[in-house]
Parts: sequence; C-alpha cells; structure tokens
Amino acid sequence: MTARPRLVLLLAALVAALCAVAGAGAHERLANGGYTAKDTEADRAAAVLARAGAAPPDLVLLARSSAGVDAAAAREAGSRLARELAAADGVDSTRSYWSSGGALLRSEDGRAALVTADLAGADRDMAVTARELVPKLTGERGPLEVSATGPAWVSVQAAEGSERDLVTAELIAAPLTLLLLVVALRSLLAALVPVVIGVLAVAGTAALLRALTYAMPVSVFAMNLTTALGFGLAVDYGLFLVTRFREELGHGLGVADAVSRTVRTAGRAVVASACTVALAMGALLVLPLPFLRSMACAGMAVALLAAAAAMAVVPPMLLLLGERIGRTGRTDSPLWRRVARVVTRRPAVYGVGCAVLLVLCAAPFGHVRFGLIDERTLPASAEAHATAEEIRERFAAPAERTLTVVLPEGADAAVVRGRVAALDDVVAVRAVSLPGLGPVLTVAGTAEPQSAAAQRLVAGLRAESPEGSLVAGRAAVLADTKAAVAERLPLAGGILAVTTWAMLFLLTRSVLLPFKALLVGALSLTASFGVVVYVFQDGHLRDVLGGFTVTGALDLTLPLLMAAVAFGLAVDYEIFLLSRVREHWLRGMSNRDAVVEGVARTGRLITTAALAVALVTGVLATSGLTVLKLLGTGLAVAVLLDATVVRGVLVPAFLTLAGRANWWAPAWLRRRDASRRIRSESADGAQELKLTKVP
Repeated sequence: MTARPRLVLLLAALVAALCAVAGAGAHERLANGGYTAKDTEADRAAAVLARAGAAPPDLVLLARSSAGVDAAAAREAGSRLARELAAADGVDSTRSYWSSGGALLRSEDGRAALVTADLAGADRDMAVTARELVPKLTGERGPLEVSATGPAWVSVQAAEGSERDLVTAELIAAPLTLLLLVVALRSLLAALVPVVIGVLAVAGTAALLRALTYAMPVSVFAMNLTTALGFGLAVDYGLFLVTRFREELGHGLGVADAVSRTVRTAGRAVVASACTVALAMGALLVLPLPFLRSMACAGMAVALLAAAAAMAVVPPMLLLLGERIGRTGRTDSPLWRRVARVVTRRPAVYGVGCAVLLVLCAAPFGHVRFGLIDERTLPASAEAHATAEEIRERFAAPAERTLTVVLPEGADAAVVRGRVAALDDVVAVRAVSLPGLGPVLTVAGTAEPQSAAAQRLVAGLRAESPEGSLVAGRAAVLADTKAAVAERLPLAGGILAVTTWAMLFLLTRSVLLPFKALLVGALSLTASFGVVVYVFQDGHLRDVLGGFTVTGALDLTLPLLMAAVAFGLAVDYEIFLLSRVREHWLRGMSNRDAVVEGVARTGRLITTAALAVALVTGVLATSGLTVLKLLGTGLAVAVLLDATVVRGVLVPAFLTLAGRANWWAPAWLRRRDASRRIRSESADGAQELKLTKVP
C-alpha cells in the first residue's frame, strides 16, 4: 500500500465513487418489518387465515362522520371509499362496515367506522402500495374524514422518519465529530484521516446493502446503523493509527519506518478489532428474526470495510503527509496515568466499588418486559400512531386485541366456545365458518397484546383448544417470537463467547484475559440495559429525550441488537488497551507498571473515541422514532460507561489483582513467544531487543 501511495488513494476514491453510485437509492428498497419469528404456530395460523381471506389487515382506514356513519350521506361515501380501495392495484381483498355490517367495524358512539385491506406481496411491496394509495384515500371525502394506519402505512412512515433522521444525523454528527477530532489531534489534516475511513466504509456498505435487498429483506434502519457504527469505528481506527504514527515519529523513526511500525502494531489491533466486532454482529444471524439478520449483515459489512479502508488508505496517506500530520514524542495522558496509579495501588477497593456501581445500574433490568415494535415507535403526531390510538379508544374490540382460533376438522365449536368464553380477560367469542377452513373462533380480549394478561390468555386458548388447533393474533405472535428467540439465544451467546475468546487469545496469547473480557463485557452491558429499562420502559427522563410513547415494554429485538453492537465496541476498546499493556509487559516492565503505562497510553484515545461514538450514536436519540431513540441512547450510554468506568477503573484493577496470571499461556505458546524479538522505542531510534521475560 505504500509502494505506490498516490495510485492506491486514487483507486480508493474511484471505488468510493462507484459504491456511492451503486448505493444511491438503497433506502427506497429497504423495508420495515421482520420483527417476528417465522414458522411458528401463530405464523402458520396467519398463513391459513390469509388463504381464506381472514388475515389481520395490512391497511386500515378510519372514517369519521359527525352525523354518524349510518347516515345516508356517510353510508354512500363509505361505500364509495371501499369500492375505490378494492379496485386499486396491489389490493387483494377489502372489508368495510358499510359492506359487511360487522359491529366490530363500527365505533361505540356510532360516529366512526373502519375500512380494511389485505395487500399483495412482501412487506416492501405492501409499503409501495400503501405509499401510493393512502394520500389518495385520506383527508376530506364528502361527509367523511379519513385517516390511515396498519402495518403497511406504519412501514411507510417509519421509512420516511428514518430517512429524515439519517440526514439530520449526518448534518449534525459529521461536523461535530470532525471538530472533536481536530481538538483531540490538534490538526485538521490528522482529523481528516478517520473521516476518509468512515466515508469509504459507509459508501461500501450502502452498495452492499442495496445488493442484499435483491436476496433478502433489509431493514429500513440498516442505513442508520451503518452510518453510526461506520463512523464510530472509523474514528477508533483513525485515532489509533494516527496517534501511533506520531508516536513513532517522535521516537526518531523516519516516515517510512514509522508507517511500517504503525501497521505492525496498531494495525494488528485494528484488524483484530474489526474481526471481533464482525463476529459479535454475526452471532445475530442464528436468531430467527429477519430484522436482526439484516442488521447483522450491515454491522459485519461496515466493521470489515472500516478495517479494510483503514489498512488500505491510511498507510499511503501517512506516507504522503509525513511530518505535516504532526510529530509528538509523548502520547500518554497525565490524567489517566494518575488514575491508573491510584487504582493499581488499591485494586481490590476500586474494583469492588466499580462492580457494585455497575450492579446498581443494572438493577432495573431485573423487571424488564419484552414486546414487539408497533405504530407507537412513531411520534404521537404521526398519522399511523394517532389513528391507531383513536381506534383503541373508540372501538370495543380493536384488531390488535383479537385472537383467532382455527379449529381442526370435526371439532365441536360450541363446546370449545363455551370453554374459551370462561377464560379471564375475554370480552366476546364469536364462531364463524370460513370456506375451506371449517369452524373459526374470534376471541375479543380486554388486555393489551404485550401485557402479561394477554400472554396468559394465549396460553389459556391453547390449553382449552383441541389438538391440531392454531391460535393467531398479535399476542400469540409475541408469545411465539419470545419462545423462538429463547430457544436460539444460547447458541448466539455461545458463538459470541467462543469467537471473542478466540480472537482475544490470538491477540494476547493469554488464557485468562479473554475470560475476563467476557465477564466484564457482560457486566457492562447489563448496566447499560438497566439504564435503558429505567428510561424507556419505566418512562423516566422522557422529556429530556424529546418525548416518546411509553408502552411498558422494550421491543424484543433492540436489546439483542444493542448487545451485539455495544459488546463489539467494548471489545474494540479492550483490544487497544490490552495490546499496549502486553507490549510493555513484553519489554520487561512489571505487571503493575505495564498496566499503568497501557492505561496512560490509551486512556485519552479510548475516551476520545468513545465520545465520538457517543456523539454519532447519540444523535439518533433526537429521532422521532422510539426504536432509533432507544438504540442511540443505549449505545451512547454503553460506550461512555465502558470507556470510563470499565476500561479506566475495573479492568486495570482486575489486571493488577491477577498479576502474572494475566499472561499465563500453554507451554508451546510460551516457547514460541520466547523466540520473538521486538523493537524498543528509544529516542535514538529502533533497535532489536532479546526478550528477557517470557509470559
């Protein structure tokens, strides 16, 4: 990469331009959805009902009339609205109060009624249909005032909000991040290096995501994650490479030798970090949720592309910029050196104190409740959200609280109906016959589908229904999705633990340190989850974050996604710290001195990198979408907590207490390390030193 630096940079610019062109319009091909498990009982029941034309609607129109929906003018306008919807392209079937006369489609006060539609195609196709239809069908229509909701319209409004938030994040986060880098590196030229890495990584991932949309559904939020994580990792990698290069220049090396030394040391840590982040994201692939799988692909791609960009363009940039990028002989932080010395003098006291603090932060996670994303992730002012809330308030049995039991052939519907009607939280039970299905029970409940009462009702329906029955409905989908995730979660956790341990073992040649990283990472993550539960489930500090709808539950997918991203970033910081501690240990320092030196050399860089990541992800907290607000807030809290309390106090305390056990390795690996030679960093230049200490 340094033999022809100008050619390499020219090719990188060309690749970035091609990726930008290829990725243009990717947002239009992204889809909302994929938050539920497939091939479950509820999913099979929904498929059976869909074939019979009785699936939950994809689009819901709420029509209001001050004179009442049974007035002649309202009835005529409502029938015309239903006919227009039924005749539109992409609409499979419709149902309206004025055609079916169903009491559940009429509000309790008689001044509103519903028109519903089942749309053709996959989630993305439904969203395209809704985007075309809703503006034409809503608003003032004679005596009716019409608004829309339903999964398809929620998807459209979520996509629009995500795209707006992406632009806002770029406009706010980019200049602030650049300013932070200029202040940290004291050079505009040096600050541009991480920006170049980020642009290349995000452009490449956007092109890859567009290509993936032809093979699998890709979440509309994938681009938001790509931008946040891509620039966050770019800052990490750029900071460590530039700082190490400056350090080597300050030790008297020439530009070419300093670049080579930087790649061999900090570059090795960058590659290990990217692989670890990618593997952490890859653990999500085994979970049965399309949303998480698409986010995993985005995270893996941007992590690996950030490292590839760093290793491809940073060496030639450093070679061409040379000493203009800045020279310094001291990169350590006096503040972090003092902190490390204090902590390592009394490691047990500070380690236990830090652990207690993290446990206290984690306490709210003990009463976490999980649910599914719905229209309440949108701002309360959004049409889909406001319309759904109005339906909940004005209609006796909203569709989301209705469960459907598909009975097997030959079942006695009257007997089952009687048993079901006796269950708690059941308002009404209606038996109907659908073509090709036989008897079907429609059960109207009182409980909100994400509540514990609704989950008990699902269990009760399955217990009281004969063998071969299928239960459908939102509460059933939640129950089955939680069960499916719980079944695969140990596998995902095992993959994460094993791959992280292996990467850290290869980097540190230590058996103990990878286990320590897993334990500390889990504690740090749980503390961050506790903060998220306190804010988003319990509703504290909602006004500080610009307001959001408190549902009393966290979406099931978001803690899993946050865990993968935050754990990857935590291990990222761990790698940079441990690589420097090990480097000083191998030079002959005592364990305690090596820890102090490692913290002093990386403390300021890690906190600066964490601030940049918190800035980029924290901008998502300004989003009107609760899903992005939660993810941005959670990641910002996680990286700041990890970079300060964990990496600055807890880890140094552990390393000091463990002593020489930190560096224990099998005999065959110790013999291999004994033959290694490292270059000392002296003011007179680089010279070879025979190792006198074998870890």
